[in-house]
Amino acid sequence: MYFRKHSKVYISCIFLVKTCYVNMPHLFTIVYCKIVHLDLQVFMQLLYCKSSCFIRFFLVLQNPDKSRKQFCQDPFKVATACLTAFCLILLMILVVTSKAHSSDQDSPSSAAESHMQKGSANVSALTEELQAVKKEKSELEKERIACICATPAAQTTPLPTKSPCPEDWKHFNGSCYYVSEYRRSWSDSQAYCKRQGGHLAIILTAEEQTFIWNLLPRGYWNAYWFGISDEKVEEDWYWVDGTKLVGGFWEDGEPNNHINEDCGYMIKTDVLSRVAIKSWYDAPCYMSLPWICEKLVSEM
Repeated sequence: MYFRKHSKVYISCIFLVKTCYVNMPHLFTIVYCKIVHLDLQVFMQLLYCKSSCFIRFFLVLQNPDKSRKQFCQDPFKVATACLTAFCLILLMILVVTSKAHSSDQDSPSSAAESHMQKGSANVSALTEELQAVKKEKSELEKERIACICATPAAQTTPLPTKSPCPEDWKHFNGSCYYVSEYRRSWSDSQAYCKRQGGHLAIILTAEEQTFIWNLLPRGYWNAYWFGISDEKVEEDWYWVDGTKLVGGFWEDGEPNNHINEDCGYMIKTDVLSRVAIKSWYDAPCYMSLPWICEKLVSEM
């Protein structure tokens, strides 16, 4: 590649040498002898020798006294050989120069290759370090999971608070309610509730009515006494504490006093369309029905 690039220089050098030899033979002779360290007289004799052997010329250079007579046959061939030798010397100089130039060009490539090797080594080291970190992370995660499994779970569900009501009584809005499974008349039911420290249920709000109604089981005609009656004055309904009824949650058409019905009860049937706020009826007070007691938490 280098010789192709400098081929014109080589040709120019050879052409210059030939021109110098043809036009200035004496000057060329002196310069050449200085370059090759040849005795000027020996070289002048060589110019007039008639030898055609190029090898013999180099023998003369090595031993001029011994071989001087061997080159007197053809002076033109000797001159040609000298010129050829000079060109070869120039060619060798160019070869050495080209090799030095090639080494200079190869040095950046070598440096780049060395840099790439160092980069690859760094990448390999970083990869190994990353793998080690991942392995350590995996071990720590296993330890964390093991610690979690060994630690008892925190109490997330709040402990049930103790009810302020006795057993089988249900608490709502400061009162306790009891739903009986036995049957008694209205007055006997009221007497039982008093012995428990309460009375038949007094229902003043729709929320209280709904709460009590939800305590009752469904059935064909499940009826329960609560604390209302009009025994003293017909159609004047009073609670067992002596307060007058205002409003109420009567079924449509009730109370109707059909057969001397002076006491109130509520029902819950299998008919799903029935609702809590329309579940009161009146009935004879002597009928035997289950009952609903109520007592205040503050009186317990």
